[in-house]
Amino acid sequence: MAPPRKRLTVDKKKDADSPETKPKRKDSRKASGISQFKWIFIVFVTVLLAVAAFFVLTSLNKQDSTLNQKPEKQTVVEERETSEKPKKKAKKKKSVDPLTSITNNFDKSILKELNKARSFLDKGQIEDALKKFEGLVNKYPKSPLAMYGKAQSLDKLSEMRQSNEILQQSIHAYGNVIDLPDCPLQLKHLAMRRQADRLSFLGKIGQAISTLKKLLNLFPHDLKLMNEIGVQYLLSGRNRDAENIYNKVVNMDPSNGFAKSHLGFIIKTDHLRYKEAIPLLREGIASGETGADDGRFYFHLGDAFTRIGKPDEAYKVYEEAAKKGIFMSALQRSLYNADTPLTARPWWAPEQTGYLEAIRKLEGNWKVIRDEGLEVLDQKSGGFIPEEENLRQQGDWKQFTLYQRGRKNTAACRKTPRTCAIVDSIADAASCKRGQIKYSVMLPGTHVWPHTGPTNCRLRLHLGLVIPKNVAIRVGHETRTWKEGKAIIIDDSFDHEVWHNGSTFRLIFIVDFWHPDLTPRQRATLAPI
Repeated sequence: MAPPRKRLTVDKKKDADSPETKPKRKDSRKASGISQFKWIFIVFVTVLLAVAAFFVLTSLNKQDSTLNQKPEKQTVVEERETSEKPKKKAKKKKSVDPLTSITNNFDKSILKELNKARSFLDKGQIEDALKKFEGLVNKYPKSPLAMYGKAQSLDKLSEMRQSNEILQQSIHAYGNVIDLPDCPLQLKHLAMRRQADRLSFLGKIGQAISTLKKLLNLFPHDLKLMNEIGVQYLLSGRNRDAENIYNKVVNMDPSNGFAKSHLGFIIKTDHLRYKEAIPLLREGIASGETGADDGRFYFHLGDAFTRIGKPDEAYKVYEEAAKKGIFMSALQRSLYNADTPLTARPWWAPEQTGYLEAIRKLEGNWKVIRDEGLEVLDQKSGGFIPEEENLRQQGDWKQFTLYQRGRKNTAACRKTPRTCAIVDSIADAASCKRGQIKYSVMLPGTHVWPHTGPTNCRLRLHLGLVIPKNVAIRVGHETRTWKEGKAIIIDDSFDHEVWHNGSTFRLIFIVDFWHPDLTPRQRATLAPI
């Protein structure tokens, strides 16, 4: 049998009840309480820390979110500001009434009446406008705007009726505006500029210059005004005065293209200082200013390059002008052309001209024409004068003119009566207002620079009279010579050049015909050249 198990219960009870065991039981309970308290405290602190951490993290997330949102808000603000800026720029400035600067206090008090008169002028009812302004001038004799309105009405009426007499009245009225007391400065400017323009139109260049110079005293820094005075000087042949004023403008404004082009033109044509003229012409043209890129300036810029031995540079200039429509082509560079397209070729056969009968008549009488020319040439004071357009590089080239701009030179024809009688029978030549009829004599050693005539409205016939060896003419890309008694026909609006490398003089007879494509109306209305 298995041995009996010990009964521990009694022993435990004894131990529990014994004095030795009792304190130990108390200590055990106390330790157990402390241990429980610690765990509760640890749990409490842990929970507290967790809660605190939760709030901290939440707060940080909010801050991050806030930080992330700020740029968006800023962007919105910036977008609003950006969108608002154009609106500010787009705000239209209050329009300034153009009449303000030309209206004195008195005219402000009668502005309704002035505007009513002005409305007739704006509608093109010129005669009614004139009546209204004349009435206002009589009613208010000290009103600058009333007098200015009268001057403008007369100005427009003179154009409508093509009356120089009415134009004179207009010029006088513009002068009256200036003389009125309390006339606004800007109104004086308008009146004097127009008065000078009308004086120039009538050919009274000196008076126009005088008016503009008075105006310049009022506006001493007006460069446009100075440039205009320069133009008037050129029109009157006072090139030195023009040169001086354009130099002043360039000194005041080195970028002024108008002044540079005109100054370059003067230096090239008057002083023959080609290298000095080239940059002025080039910069003036490049400015694109109105009046600075005129065809004449392209013409002279290219010519200046030719004369310093740079024909390729010249051709580039001509090509540029042709692309802009200033020249018909780089080779055809005339500036006073028909308003309709005309057949363009450098060389013409007699059969292509429509003037075959007239050409044969001239060829049939070539000896008569030659003999009369030689007789004049032999006379010491026969009338042959040197070419005056500075077209010669070297040599001697003279001309004796019988007809010019469709008009007969009676004195010259007395010396060549039979030749003029022949020409009188050829109406298409004698009536050509854009041409000449003349003898041309050239001596050995002469070279004529490449150049073009001024218009495409004519064909030019050369009749050979005395033709030595080693003389030639190039038109376009083709070079030919002359034959005695035979005519060659060219379009001199194309680039052409002449050489005389012979040993005796060359004599030809030049006859300009109307271009055959021109209508009778065009021939009648084209201005003479």
